[in-house]
Amino acid sequence: MSDSIHRLISWHADWTGLRVAVLGLAQTGFSVADTLTELGAEVLVVTERADEEYERLLPVIGARLHTGSLHEVPAALRDFAPEVIVASPGFAPHHPLIAWARESGIPLWGDIELAWRVRDKVVRPDGTPAEWLLVTGTNGKTTTTRLAASMLVAGGLRAAPCGNIGVPVLDAVRDPAGFDALVVELSSHQLWYLSLAAAEGQPVPAAAVCLNLADDHLEWHGSFAAYRDAKAVVYRNTRIACVYNKADVATREMVEDAEVVEGARAIGFDLGVPGPSDLGVVDGILVDRAFLDERRTSALELTTLDDLHRQDLAAPHVVANILAAAALARALGVPPAGVRDALTTFRLDPHRIEVIARHAGITWVDDSKATNPHAAASSLGAFPGAIWVIGGQLKGVDIAPLVQQRGPAAKAAIVIGEVRGEVVAAFGRHAPAVPVIEVDAGETEHVMRRVVELAAGIAAAGDVVLLAPAAASFDQFSGYAERGTRFAEAVREHIIQTGTTPENGTGGADGDHDADQAPSGS
Repeated sequence: MSDSIHRLISWHADWTGLRVAVLGLAQTGFSVADTLTELGAEVLVVTERADEEYERLLPVIGARLHTGSLHEVPAALRDFAPEVIVASPGFAPHHPLIAWARESGIPLWGDIELAWRVRDKVVRPDGTPAEWLLVTGTNGKTTTTRLAASMLVAGGLRAAPCGNIGVPVLDAVRDPAGFDALVVELSSHQLWYLSLAAAEGQPVPAAAVCLNLADDHLEWHGSFAAYRDAKAVVYRNTRIACVYNKADVATREMVEDAEVVEGARAIGFDLGVPGPSDLGVVDGILVDRAFLDERRTSALELTTLDDLHRQDLAAPHVVANILAAAALARALGVPPAGVRDALTTFRLDPHRIEVIARHAGITWVDDSKATNPHAAASSLGAFPGAIWVIGGQLKGVDIAPLVQQRGPAAKAAIVIGEVRGEVVAAFGRHAPAVPVIEVDAGETEHVMRRVVELAAGIAAAGDVVLLAPAAASFDQFSGYAERGTRFAEAVREHIIQTGTTPENGTGGADGDHDADQAPSGS
Protein backbone atom coordinates (compact mmCIF):
# COMPACT_ATOMS: atom_id res chain seq x y z
CA MET A 1 0.00 0.00 0.00
CA SER A 2 1.35 3.41 -0.94
CA ASP A 3 2.13 6.05 1.67
CA SER A 4 -0.66 8.21 0.25
CA ILE A 5 -3.21 5.51 1.09
CA HIS A 6 -1.82 5.18 4.62
CA ARG A 7 -2.39 8.89 5.13
CA LEU A 8 -6.11 8.65 4.36
CA ILE A 9 -7.18 8.63 8.01
CA SER A 10 -9.40 11.70 8.16
CA TRP A 11 -12.28 13.31 6.33
CA HIS A 12 -9.93 16.25 5.90
CA ALA A 13 -7.16 14.23 4.22
CA ASP A 14 -6.58 14.68 0.49
CA TRP A 15 -8.87 12.15 -1.23
CA THR A 16 -9.04 14.17 -4.45
CA GLY A 17 -8.62 12.08 -7.58
CA LEU A 18 -8.18 8.78 -5.72
CA ARG A 19 -9.42 6.00 -8.02
CA VAL A 20 -11.80 3.81 -6.03
CA ALA A 21 -13.84 0.89 -7.32
CA VAL A 22 -17.00 0.19 -5.34
CA LEU A 23 -18.32 -3.37 -5.59
CA GLY A 24 -22.08 -3.64 -5.23
CA LEU A 25 -24.89 -1.13 -5.52
CA ALA A 26 -27.47 -1.66 -2.84
CA GLN A 27 -27.81 0.42 0.31
CA THR A 28 -24.24 -0.10 1.47
CA GLY A 29 -22.66 0.31 -1.96
CA PHE A 30 -24.50 3.54 -2.64
CA SER A 31 -23.50 4.98 0.74
CA VAL A 32 -19.86 4.19 -0.09
CA ALA A 33 -20.06 5.77 -3.55
CA ASP A 34 -21.84 8.84 -2.19
CA THR A 35 -19.21 9.31 0.52
CA LEU A 36 -16.27 8.91 -1.82
CA THR A 37 -17.58 11.31 -4.44
CA GLU A 38 -18.23 13.85 -1.70
CA LEU A 39 -14.58 13.44 -0.71
CA GLY A 40 -13.49 14.12 -4.29
CA ALA A 41 -12.48 10.60 -5.26
CA GLU A 42 -12.96 9.21 -8.77
CA VAL A 43 -15.49 6.40 -8.35
CA LEU A 44 -16.44 3.42 -10.52
CA VAL A 45 -19.29 1.28 -9.20
CA VAL A 46 -19.27 -2.33 -10.41
CA THR A 47 -22.34 -4.53 -9.99
CA GLU A 48 -24.17 -7.33 -11.79
CA ARG A 49 -27.38 -5.33 -11.89
CA ALA A 50 -28.42 -1.95 -10.57
CA ASP A 51 -31.54 -0.80 -8.82
CA GLU A 52 -33.23 1.75 -11.06
CA GLU A 53 -33.19 4.52 -8.46
CA TYR A 54 -29.52 4.03 -7.57
CA GLU A 55 -28.63 3.89 -11.26
CA ARG A 56 -30.38 7.23 -11.75
CA LEU A 57 -28.58 8.81 -8.79
CA LEU A 58 -25.01 7.73 -9.58
CA PRO A 59 -24.35 10.30 -12.32
CA VAL A 60 -25.97 12.94 -10.11
CA ILE A 61 -23.36 12.35 -7.39
CA GLY A 62 -20.58 12.04 -9.97
CA ALA A 63 -19.89 8.29 -10.02
CA ARG A 64 -19.61 5.97 -13.02
CA LEU A 65 -21.38 2.61 -13.30
CA HIS A 66 -20.52 -0.73 -14.88
CA THR A 67 -23.10 -3.52 -14.90
CA GLY A 68 -22.82 -7.05 -16.19
CA SER A 69 -21.57 -10.49 -15.30
CA LEU A 70 -18.98 -10.61 -12.52
CA HIS A 71 -17.92 -14.22 -13.01
CA GLU A 72 -14.63 -12.76 -14.20
CA VAL A 73 -13.00 -9.36 -13.79
CA PRO A 74 -14.63 -6.89 -16.21
CA ALA A 75 -12.34 -5.05 -18.62
CA ALA A 76 -13.83 -1.79 -17.37
CA LEU A 77 -12.54 -2.53 -13.88
CA ARG A 78 -9.06 -3.50 -15.08
CA ASP A 79 -8.84 -0.40 -17.26
CA PHE A 80 -9.93 1.81 -14.36
CA ALA A 81 -6.85 0.58 -12.41
CA PRO A 82 -8.30 1.24 -8.95
CA GLU A 83 -5.99 2.35 -6.18
CA VAL A 84 -8.49 1.09 -3.57
CA ILE A 85 -11.47 -1.26 -3.78
CA VAL A 86 -14.36 -0.95 -1.33
CA ALA A 87 -16.57 -4.04 -1.39
CA SER A 88 -20.13 -4.43 -0.20
CA PRO A 89 -20.50 -7.23 2.37
CA GLY A 90 -22.30 -9.54 -0.06
CA PHE A 91 -19.01 -10.23 -1.88
CA ALA A 92 -17.56 -13.40 -0.36
CA PRO A 93 -13.80 -14.05 0.00
CA HIS A 94 -13.87 -16.52 -2.90
CA HIS A 95 -15.62 -14.13 -5.31
CA PRO A 96 -13.52 -13.64 -8.49
CA LEU A 97 -13.28 -9.86 -7.99
CA ILE A 98 -12.15 -10.22 -4.39
CA ALA A 99 -9.58 -12.84 -5.35
CA TRP A 100 -8.28 -10.56 -8.14
CA ALA A 101 -8.00 -7.57 -5.80
CA ARG A 102 -5.99 -9.55 -3.25
CA GLU A 103 -3.75 -11.15 -5.87
CA SER A 104 -3.12 -7.72 -7.40
CA GLY A 105 -2.20 -6.17 -4.07
CA ILE A 106 -4.97 -3.57 -4.29
CA PRO A 107 -6.09 -2.39 -0.83
CA LEU A 108 -9.46 -3.99 -0.12
CA TRP A 109 -11.76 -2.21 2.30
CA GLY A 110 -15.28 -2.67 3.57
CA ASP A 111 -17.66 0.14 4.38
CA ILE A 112 -16.78 -0.05 8.09
CA GLU A 113 -13.10 0.68 7.47
CA LEU A 114 -13.96 3.62 5.24
CA ALA A 115 -16.34 4.96 7.89
CA TRP A 116 -13.69 4.69 10.60
CA ARG A 117 -11.19 6.57 8.45
CA VAL A 118 -13.61 9.49 7.89
CA ARG A 119 -15.37 9.44 11.27
CA ASP A 120 -14.14 12.97 12.06
CA LYS A 121 -16.35 14.74 9.53
CA VAL A 122 -18.72 15.75 12.35
CA VAL A 123 -17.21 15.99 15.82
CA ARG A 124 -18.43 16.58 19.36
CA PRO A 125 -18.05 19.94 21.14
CA ASP A 126 -14.65 18.82 22.46
CA GLY A 127 -13.44 18.23 18.90
CA THR A 128 -13.42 14.43 19.06
CA PRO A 129 -15.46 12.02 16.90
CA ALA A 130 -18.29 9.91 18.28
CA GLU A 131 -17.43 6.86 20.35
CA TRP A 132 -18.10 3.51 18.69
CA LEU A 133 -19.73 0.52 20.37
CA LEU A 134 -19.56 -2.68 18.30
CA VAL A 135 -22.14 -5.49 18.35
CA THR A 136 -21.94 -8.89 16.67
CA GLY A 137 -23.01 -12.48 17.28
CA THR A 138 -24.89 -15.16 15.40
CA ASN A 139 -28.18 -14.03 16.92
CA GLY A 140 -29.45 -11.02 18.83
CA LYS A 141 -27.41 -8.31 17.10
CA THR A 142 -30.21 -6.04 15.95
CA THR A 143 -32.13 -6.11 19.22
CA THR A 144 -28.98 -5.53 21.27
CA THR A 145 -27.90 -2.69 18.99
CA ARG A 146 -31.28 -0.98 19.29
CA LEU A 147 -31.36 -1.56 23.05
CA ALA A 148 -27.90 -0.09 23.59
CA ALA A 149 -28.70 2.98 21.50
CA SER A 150 -31.96 3.50 23.41
CA MET A 151 -30.11 3.24 26.73
CA LEU A 152 -27.50 5.77 25.62
CA VAL A 153 -30.22 8.22 24.60
CA ALA A 154 -32.08 7.69 27.88
CA GLY A 155 -28.79 8.41 29.63
CA GLY A 156 -28.54 11.80 27.96
CA LEU A 157 -26.21 11.00 25.06
CA ARG A 158 -26.81 11.64 21.38
CA ALA A 159 -26.61 8.15 19.93
CA ALA A 160 -27.75 6.16 16.91
CA PRO A 161 -27.85 2.50 15.85
CA CYS A 162 -26.23 1.84 12.48
CA GLY A 163 -24.34 -0.70 10.36
CA ASN A 164 -25.86 -4.08 9.53
CA ILE A 165 -29.07 -2.93 11.22
CA GLY A 166 -30.12 -1.15 8.01
CA VAL A 167 -28.66 2.34 8.41
CA PRO A 168 -25.23 2.46 6.74
CA VAL A 169 -22.55 3.57 9.15
CA LEU A 170 -21.33 6.04 6.52
CA ASP A 171 -24.70 7.79 6.68
CA ALA A 172 -24.34 8.06 10.45
CA VAL A 173 -20.82 9.50 10.43
CA ARG A 174 -21.89 12.10 7.85
CA ASP A 175 -25.05 13.15 9.69
CA PRO A 176 -24.61 16.90 10.27
CA ALA A 177 -26.38 16.68 13.64
CA GLY A 178 -23.49 14.63 15.02
CA PHE A 179 -23.51 12.02 17.77
CA ASP A 180 -21.79 11.26 21.05
CA ALA A 181 -21.83 7.55 20.25
CA LEU A 182 -22.65 5.15 17.43
CA VAL A 183 -23.78 1.61 18.16
CA VAL A 184 -22.55 -0.32 15.14
CA GLU A 185 -24.06 -3.70 14.32
CA LEU A 186 -21.55 -5.82 12.41
CA SER A 187 -22.19 -8.95 10.37
CA SER A 188 -19.53 -11.61 10.03
CA HIS A 189 -19.09 -10.42 6.43
CA GLN A 190 -18.26 -6.89 7.52
CA LEU A 191 -15.90 -8.21 10.18
CA TRP A 192 -14.07 -10.33 7.62
CA TYR A 193 -13.31 -7.18 5.64
CA LEU A 194 -12.12 -5.50 8.85
CA SER A 195 -9.73 -8.40 9.38
CA LEU A 196 -7.89 -7.19 6.25
CA ALA A 197 -7.57 -3.60 7.46
CA ALA A 198 -4.23 -1.91 7.96
CA ALA A 199 -3.63 -0.57 11.47
CA GLU A 200 -4.88 2.92 10.66
CA GLY A 201 -8.15 1.52 9.29
CA GLN A 202 -9.00 -0.62 12.31
CA PRO A 203 -11.71 0.72 14.61
CA VAL A 204 -10.81 1.40 18.24
CA PRO A 205 -14.17 0.90 19.96
CA ALA A 206 -14.98 1.97 23.48
CA ALA A 207 -16.71 -1.37 24.02
CA ALA A 208 -17.60 -4.44 21.99
CA VAL A 209 -19.67 -7.59 22.34
CA CYS A 210 -20.03 -10.93 20.60
CA LEU A 211 -23.36 -12.20 21.90
CA ASN A 212 -23.05 -15.87 20.89
CA LEU A 213 -21.61 -18.12 18.23
CA ALA A 214 -23.22 -20.93 16.23
CA ASP A 215 -23.02 -22.30 12.69
CA ASP A 216 -24.16 -19.75 10.12
CA HIS A 217 -23.09 -18.36 6.74
CA LEU A 218 -20.71 -21.27 6.22
CA GLU A 219 -21.21 -21.04 2.45
CA TRP A 220 -19.77 -17.49 2.62
CA HIS A 221 -16.87 -18.12 4.98
CA GLY A 222 -16.03 -21.65 3.90
CA SER A 223 -15.78 -23.12 7.41
CA PHE A 224 -16.91 -22.59 10.97
CA ALA A 225 -13.35 -21.73 11.98
CA ALA A 226 -13.24 -18.91 9.43
CA TYR A 227 -16.65 -17.68 10.61
CA ARG A 228 -15.45 -17.71 14.21
CA ASP A 229 -12.24 -15.87 13.33
CA ALA A 230 -14.23 -13.15 11.58
CA LYS A 231 -16.52 -12.67 14.57
CA ALA A 232 -13.52 -12.43 16.91
CA VAL A 233 -12.32 -9.29 15.10
CA VAL A 234 -15.03 -7.35 16.95
CA TYR A 235 -12.89 -7.22 20.11
CA ARG A 236 -9.71 -5.96 18.46
CA ASN A 237 -8.42 -2.65 19.91
CA THR A 238 -11.24 -2.33 22.47
CA ARG A 239 -10.48 0.38 25.04
CA ILE A 240 -12.92 -0.02 27.93
CA ALA A 241 -15.04 -3.19 27.94
CA CYS A 242 -14.94 -6.51 26.08
CA VAL A 243 -18.42 -7.85 26.81
CA TYR A 244 -18.90 -11.61 26.42
CA ASN A 245 -21.52 -14.28 27.05
CA LYS A 246 -20.57 -16.42 30.05
CA ALA A 247 -22.87 -19.15 28.74
CA ASP A 248 -20.96 -19.33 25.44
CA VAL A 249 -17.36 -20.41 25.90
CA ALA A 250 -16.42 -19.35 22.38
CA THR A 251 -17.07 -15.70 23.17
CA ARG A 252 -14.95 -15.88 26.31
CA GLU A 253 -12.10 -17.42 24.35
CA MET A 254 -12.36 -14.60 21.80
CA VAL A 255 -11.85 -12.06 24.57
CA GLU A 256 -8.94 -14.02 26.02
CA ASP A 257 -7.23 -14.05 22.61
CA ALA A 258 -8.01 -10.46 21.63
CA GLU A 259 -5.40 -7.73 21.20
CA VAL A 260 -6.95 -4.87 23.16
CA VAL A 261 -5.91 -1.49 24.53
CA GLU A 262 -4.19 -1.75 27.91
CA GLY A 263 -6.76 -1.34 30.67
CA ALA A 264 -9.70 -2.84 28.79
CA ARG A 265 -11.77 -5.13 31.01
CA ALA A 266 -13.57 -8.40 30.31
CA ILE A 267 -17.23 -8.04 31.31
CA GLY A 268 -19.41 -11.16 31.40
CA PHE A 269 -23.17 -11.53 31.24
CA ASP A 270 -25.61 -14.40 31.62
CA LEU A 271 -28.88 -15.23 33.36
CA GLY A 272 -27.22 -16.50 36.52
CA VAL A 273 -25.96 -14.78 39.65
CA PRO A 274 -23.14 -12.46 38.54
CA GLY A 275 -19.67 -12.34 39.98
CA PRO A 276 -17.60 -9.18 40.21
CA SER A 277 -17.21 -7.63 36.72
CA ASP A 278 -20.38 -9.35 35.49
CA LEU A 279 -24.03 -8.53 34.83
CA GLY A 280 -26.70 -11.08 35.66
CA VAL A 281 -29.92 -11.90 37.50
CA VAL A 282 -30.48 -12.24 41.26
CA ASP A 283 -33.92 -13.12 42.65
CA GLY A 284 -35.69 -11.77 39.58
CA ILE A 285 -33.64 -8.56 39.47
CA LEU A 286 -31.21 -7.68 36.64
CA VAL A 287 -28.08 -6.33 38.30
CA ASP A 288 -24.72 -4.81 37.41
CA ARG A 289 -21.64 -5.90 39.37
CA ALA A 290 -19.19 -4.57 36.79
CA PHE A 291 -19.43 -0.79 36.63
CA LEU A 292 -19.28 0.26 40.28
CA ASP A 293 -16.44 0.78 42.73
CA GLU A 294 -17.70 -1.70 45.34
CA ARG A 295 -18.36 -4.50 42.87
CA ARG A 296 -16.96 -7.20 45.14
CA THR A 297 -19.62 -6.57 47.77
CA SER A 298 -22.40 -4.66 45.98
CA ALA A 299 -24.60 -4.63 42.89
CA LEU A 300 -26.73 -2.02 41.12
CA GLU A 301 -30.33 -2.80 40.15
CA LEU A 302 -31.12 -2.24 36.47
CA THR A 303 -34.69 -3.59 36.16
CA THR A 304 -36.77 -6.59 37.19
CA LEU A 305 -38.12 -9.61 35.37
CA ASP A 306 -41.62 -8.57 36.43
CA ASP A 307 -41.16 -5.24 34.65
CA LEU A 308 -39.82 -7.02 31.57
CA HIS A 309 -42.81 -9.38 31.54
CA ARG A 310 -45.09 -6.38 31.38
CA GLN A 311 -43.11 -5.15 28.35
CA ASP A 312 -43.08 -8.59 26.64
CA LEU A 313 -39.29 -8.60 27.02
CA ALA A 314 -38.81 -11.49 29.44
CA ALA A 315 -37.91 -14.37 27.10
CA PRO A 316 -34.53 -15.69 28.26
CA HIS A 317 -32.59 -14.73 25.14
CA VAL A 318 -34.10 -11.24 25.19
CA VAL A 319 -33.03 -10.82 28.83
CA ALA A 320 -29.52 -11.83 27.76
CA ASN A 321 -29.61 -9.18 25.03
CA ILE A 322 -30.73 -6.58 27.59
CA LEU A 323 -27.82 -7.44 29.87
CA ALA A 324 -25.34 -7.20 26.99
CA ALA A 325 -26.75 -3.85 25.88
CA ALA A 326 -26.68 -2.57 29.45
CA ALA A 327 -23.00 -3.49 29.71
CA LEU A 328 -22.24 -1.45 26.58
CA ALA A 329 -24.24 1.51 27.83
CA ARG A 330 -22.72 1.35 31.30
CA ALA A 331 -19.25 1.34 29.73
CA LEU A 332 -20.03 4.86 28.48
CA GLY A 333 -21.34 5.98 31.85
CA VAL A 334 -25.10 5.59 31.42
CA PRO A 335 -26.61 5.38 34.93
CA PRO A 336 -28.86 2.46 35.95
CA ALA A 337 -31.87 4.79 35.71
CA GLY A 338 -31.08 5.33 32.02
CA VAL A 339 -31.09 1.59 31.40
CA ARG A 340 -34.40 1.24 33.21
CA ASP A 341 -36.00 4.21 31.47
CA ALA A 342 -35.03 2.92 28.02
CA LEU A 343 -36.71 -0.41 28.68
CA THR A 344 -40.05 1.16 29.60
CA THR A 345 -40.60 2.31 26.01
CA PHE A 346 -38.65 -0.31 24.05
CA ARG A 347 -40.49 -2.46 21.52
CA LEU A 348 -39.15 -5.36 19.49
CA ASP A 349 -38.99 -5.23 15.70
CA PRO A 350 -41.43 -7.24 13.54
CA HIS A 351 -40.69 -10.86 12.61
CA ARG A 352 -38.83 -11.55 15.89
CA ILE A 353 -41.06 -13.98 17.81
CA GLU A 354 -43.96 -11.66 17.06
CA VAL A 355 -47.36 -12.88 18.22
CA ILE A 356 -49.47 -11.94 15.22
CA ALA A 357 -52.81 -13.37 16.36
CA ARG A 358 -54.59 -15.42 19.00
CA HIS A 359 -57.73 -17.11 17.74
CA ALA A 360 -59.82 -20.04 18.95
CA GLY A 361 -57.20 -20.70 21.60
CA ILE A 362 -54.41 -20.96 19.00
CA THR A 363 -51.43 -18.59 19.06
CA TRP A 364 -49.76 -17.74 15.75
CA VAL A 365 -46.13 -16.59 16.05
CA ASP A 366 -43.89 -15.06 13.36
CA ASP A 367 -40.16 -15.55 13.91
CA SER A 368 -39.27 -15.35 10.23
CA LYS A 369 -35.96 -13.75 11.19
CA ALA A 370 -34.89 -17.10 12.62
CA THR A 371 -32.66 -17.63 9.60
CA ASN A 372 -30.34 -20.18 11.24
CA PRO A 373 -30.68 -23.20 13.58
CA HIS A 374 -29.33 -21.40 16.66
CA ALA A 375 -32.03 -18.75 16.35
CA ALA A 376 -34.79 -21.26 15.72
CA ALA A 377 -33.70 -23.21 18.80
CA SER A 378 -34.31 -20.11 20.93
CA SER A 379 -37.81 -19.76 19.47
CA LEU A 380 -38.68 -23.40 20.02
CA GLY A 381 -37.37 -23.19 23.56
CA ALA A 382 -39.92 -20.47 24.24
CA PHE A 383 -42.76 -22.52 22.67
CA PRO A 384 -42.28 -26.25 23.37
CA GLY A 385 -44.82 -28.43 21.62
CA ALA A 386 -45.41 -25.94 18.81
CA ILE A 387 -46.51 -26.76 15.29
CA TRP A 388 -43.23 -25.84 13.64
CA VAL A 389 -43.00 -24.21 10.21
CA ILE A 390 -39.43 -24.89 9.04
CA GLY A 391 -37.37 -24.75 5.86
CA GLY A 392 -35.81 -22.61 3.15
CA GLN A 393 -32.19 -22.08 2.09
CA LEU A 394 -29.96 -23.74 4.69
CA LYS A 395 -26.81 -21.73 3.80
CA GLY A 396 -24.57 -24.78 4.09
CA VAL A 397 -25.59 -25.51 7.69
CA ASP A 398 -26.50 -29.02 8.88
CA ILE A 399 -30.12 -28.93 10.08
CA ALA A 400 -29.99 -32.36 11.76
CA PRO A 401 -28.63 -31.26 15.19
CA LEU A 402 -31.47 -28.75 15.55
CA VAL A 403 -34.10 -31.34 14.62
CA GLN A 404 -32.50 -33.81 17.02
CA GLN A 405 -32.54 -31.22 19.82
CA ARG A 406 -35.96 -29.62 19.30
CA GLY A 407 -37.85 -31.77 16.80
CA PRO A 408 -39.18 -34.52 19.12
CA ALA A 409 -41.07 -31.95 21.21
CA ALA A 410 -42.91 -30.48 18.21
CA LYS A 411 -46.56 -31.39 17.70
CA ALA A 412 -46.00 -31.40 13.94
CA ALA A 413 -43.61 -30.01 11.34
CA ILE A 414 -44.68 -28.18 8.19
CA VAL A 415 -41.74 -28.01 5.79
CA ILE A 416 -41.41 -25.18 3.26
CA GLY A 417 -38.71 -24.38 0.73
CA GLU A 418 -37.91 -25.46 -2.80
CA VAL A 419 -35.54 -28.16 -1.51
CA ARG A 420 -37.04 -29.94 1.50
CA GLY A 421 -35.38 -33.34 1.50
CA GLU A 422 -32.68 -32.57 4.07
CA VAL A 423 -35.22 -31.32 6.60
CA VAL A 424 -37.62 -34.22 6.02
CA ALA A 425 -34.78 -36.73 6.34
CA ALA A 426 -33.64 -35.17 9.62
CA PHE A 427 -37.11 -35.64 11.11
CA GLY A 428 -37.16 -39.22 9.86
CA ARG A 429 -33.90 -39.95 11.70
CA HIS A 430 -34.31 -37.90 14.87
CA ALA A 431 -38.05 -37.33 15.39
CA PRO A 432 -39.84 -40.15 13.57
CA ALA A 433 -42.98 -39.85 15.72
CA VAL A 434 -43.58 -36.24 14.68
CA PRO A 435 -45.97 -35.79 11.73
CA VAL A 436 -44.15 -34.06 8.85
CA ILE A 437 -46.02 -32.34 6.04
CA GLU A 438 -44.32 -30.86 2.99
CA VAL A 439 -45.64 -27.76 1.26
CA ASP A 440 -44.90 -28.01 -2.45
CA ALA A 441 -46.56 -24.73 -3.46
CA GLY A 442 -43.92 -23.12 -5.64
CA GLU A 443 -45.39 -19.65 -5.99
CA THR A 444 -44.69 -17.15 -3.22
CA GLU A 445 -48.30 -16.04 -2.76
CA HIS A 446 -49.54 -19.61 -2.24
CA VAL A 447 -46.88 -20.99 0.13
CA MET A 448 -48.10 -19.42 3.35
CA ARG A 449 -51.78 -19.88 2.54
CA ARG A 450 -51.12 -23.60 2.32
CA VAL A 451 -49.00 -23.52 5.50
CA VAL A 452 -51.79 -21.84 7.47
CA GLU A 453 -54.43 -24.18 6.03
CA LEU A 454 -52.40 -27.20 7.13
CA ALA A 455 -51.55 -25.78 10.55
CA ALA A 456 -55.16 -24.86 11.25
CA GLY A 457 -56.16 -28.44 10.50
CA ILE A 458 -53.71 -29.75 13.09
CA ALA A 459 -53.88 -27.14 15.85
CA ALA A 460 -56.20 -27.30 18.83
CA ALA A 461 -56.93 -24.84 21.61
CA GLY A 462 -53.74 -24.17 23.57
CA ASP A 463 -51.42 -24.83 20.63
CA VAL A 464 -48.83 -22.50 19.11
CA VAL A 465 -48.10 -22.34 15.39
CA LEU A 466 -44.52 -21.08 15.09
CA LEU A 467 -42.81 -19.85 11.94
CA ALA A 468 -39.15 -20.43 12.83
CA PRO A 469 -37.62 -21.55 9.52
CA ALA A 470 -33.97 -21.98 10.62
CA ALA A 471 -33.09 -21.01 7.05
CA ALA A 472 -32.83 -18.10 4.66
CA SER A 473 -35.78 -17.24 2.46
CA PHE A 474 -34.51 -16.38 -1.02
CA ASP A 475 -35.66 -19.62 -2.63
CA GLN A 476 -39.30 -18.51 -2.33
CA PHE A 477 -39.37 -14.93 -0.99
CA SER A 478 -37.54 -11.64 -1.40
CA GLY A 479 -36.31 -11.86 2.21
CA TYR A 480 -37.27 -12.86 5.73
CA ALA A 481 -39.56 -9.80 6.02
CA GLU A 482 -41.72 -10.83 3.06
CA ARG A 483 -41.81 -14.41 4.36
CA GLY A 484 -43.10 -13.20 7.73
CA THR A 485 -45.52 -10.73 6.20
CA ARG A 486 -46.99 -13.40 3.91
CA PHE A 487 -47.43 -15.68 6.92
CA ALA A 488 -49.20 -12.96 8.91
CA GLU A 489 -51.45 -12.09 5.97
CA ALA A 490 -52.39 -15.73 5.50
CA VAL A 491 -53.20 -16.10 9.20
CA ARG A 492 -55.46 -13.05 9.13
CA GLU A 493 -57.19 -14.23 5.95
CA HIS A 494 -57.85 -17.59 7.61
CA ILE A 495 -59.32 -15.94 10.70
CA ILE A 496 -61.55 -13.66 8.63
CA GLN A 497 -62.83 -16.67 6.71
CA THR A 498 -63.92 -18.24 10.00
CA GLY A 499 -66.08 -15.18 10.67
CA THR A 500 -64.60 -14.35 14.08
CA THR A 501 -62.37 -11.62 15.47
CA PRO A 502 -58.82 -12.43 16.60
CA GLU A 503 -57.31 -11.18 19.82
CA ASN A 504 -54.53 -8.68 19.21
CA GLY A 505 -50.98 -9.90 18.91
CA THR A 506 -48.71 -8.56 21.61
CA GLY A 507 -45.29 -8.50 20.03
CA GLY A 508 -43.47 -10.94 22.28
CA ALA A 509 -39.95 -12.19 22.59
CA ASP A 510 -37.18 -11.60 20.14
CA GLY A 511 -35.14 -14.01 18.08
CA ASP A 512 -32.93 -11.52 16.33
CA HIS A 513 -30.40 -12.96 13.90
CA ASP A 514 -28.07 -12.29 11.02
CA ALA A 515 -30.44 -11.11 8.32
CA ASP A 516 -30.69 -13.02 5.06
CA GLN A 517 -27.89 -11.98 2.75
CA ALA A 518 -28.83 -11.45 -0.87
CA PRO A 519 -26.77 -13.57 -3.25
CA SER A 520 -25.37 -10.52 -5.02
CA GLY A 521 -23.07 -7.99 -3.38
CA SER A 522 -25.27 -5.58 -1.47
